[in-house]
Amino acid sequence: MLSPEQNELLCRVGPGTPMGNLMRQYWIPAVRSDELPLPDSDPVRVRLLGENLIAFRDTSGRPALVANNCPHRGASLFFGRNEQGGLRCVYHGWKFDAEGTCVDMPNEPAESDFKSKVTLAAYPCYERNGIIWAYLGPRSTPPPLPDLEANMLSGHTVSTIQRECNWMQGLEGELDTVHFAFLHFGHARLDNTPPGTHNYYQVKQQSARFTVLDTDVGVSAGASRPAEEDTTYWRITHMLFPFYAMVPTGVLGYQARFFAYVPMDDEHTLNWEVYGDLPTDEKASDELLIEANVNPAGRRGGTPQDECYPNTTDWYGRFRLKPNASNDYQIDREAQRSNKIYTGIASVRVQDVAVTDSMGPILDRTVEHLGTTDALIIRARRRLMAAARALADQGITPPGVDQPEVYRQRSGGVVLPREVDWWHSTEALRQRFSPTAAR
Repeated sequence: MLSPEQNELLCRVGPGTPMGNLMRQYWIPAVRSDELPLPDSDPVRVRLLGENLIAFRDTSGRPALVANNCPHRGASLFFGRNEQGGLRCVYHGWKFDAEGTCVDMPNEPAESDFKSKVTLAAYPCYERNGIIWAYLGPRSTPPPLPDLEANMLSGHTVSTIQRECNWMQGLEGELDTVHFAFLHFGHARLDNTPPGTHNYYQVKQQSARFTVLDTDVGVSAGASRPAEEDTTYWRITHMLFPFYAMVPTGVLGYQARFFAYVPMDDEHTLNWEVYGDLPTDEKASDELLIEANVNPAGRRGGTPQDECYPNTTDWYGRFRLKPNASNDYQIDREAQRSNKIYTGIASVRVQDVAVTDSMGPILDRTVEHLGTTDALIIRARRRLMAAARALADQGITPPGVDQPEVYRQRSGGVVLPREVDWWHSTEALRQRFSPTAAR
């Protein structure tokens, strides 16, 4: 369990907080490309790391992310006219380009040079394969984007949902891989699970032994279960700074996929899932998928977008799930009683949402009781808090900021001879970065 001070350090991400300052060192997934479909399309309200911001795409198609309030009298630029290469405040006509430069100030006399003295807070943006990334940090020249393979492939699936909980609860839910045998697969029975498959080993033994180690960009874990007499089934998971997870839903080495838990603020999170479509010669064969009998969500094609309400224009109007707390996540008690669905909740991702959001907006970690299967969560918390303190106290750059290549990882399940070292023996599979991924 954590102390109250540690829980605050871990969870609070607003401007000026140690964890918030850590996150501002990195590029952050901010807006989906399809939220700004066309040049000069409607501005979008974006809540990110406790700030109210406005996203827009200018006449040239360039994405931009700027402060909500006009620096003149504070009117919201959400109501601005997106036209001719900039966003114009409708209150007095001040117009700003994507860099925050004031390019027109029509209410001032023609001879005035006041517009050269006024700027709008604007954050650098970079668009890559369906995601508009933003850099909210202090550097005049941002660091490189992380080499997250799934976002670097031309074929990709981007799925997003809003979570009504603290970012760390969502991330911890991904790192808690032992829950798959219960929350998602608790209805399975050994007598109808194909012997010798990944699922068979999980059903046969729901508990697992965790081995955890620090990496250049976070923490990785191998969860082991007995397979055959001379083999072990390993599920390999990665936590990557500052809020990414790669989970073992497929066959190790044959999928490019990551989750991101991007804080909107302390109590709301935008949960991204990005799945890259690998070249044919990089994909798991049908025979291998059948042999592994992996979770269908880990097969080709990624996870589909869960059903959401149409986006609205308020600060919390983006990607809100239709199954939510107000309707008990559409739980079907009869399906639960009959063991058709262990939870009674149909969608795998909504199952995750239901349990982590039900902890409350910010979990009180001072009263929890963690066991051996929580080893990855414990280590990830320690690394994040240590990095936030090191940045705040000593100015030490957090892991991975200037090392985009350390994000070149894949996760998944694998069966290994019992005597081999799981980490070193899987290096080639874990780092099987596709040569078609473009920077």
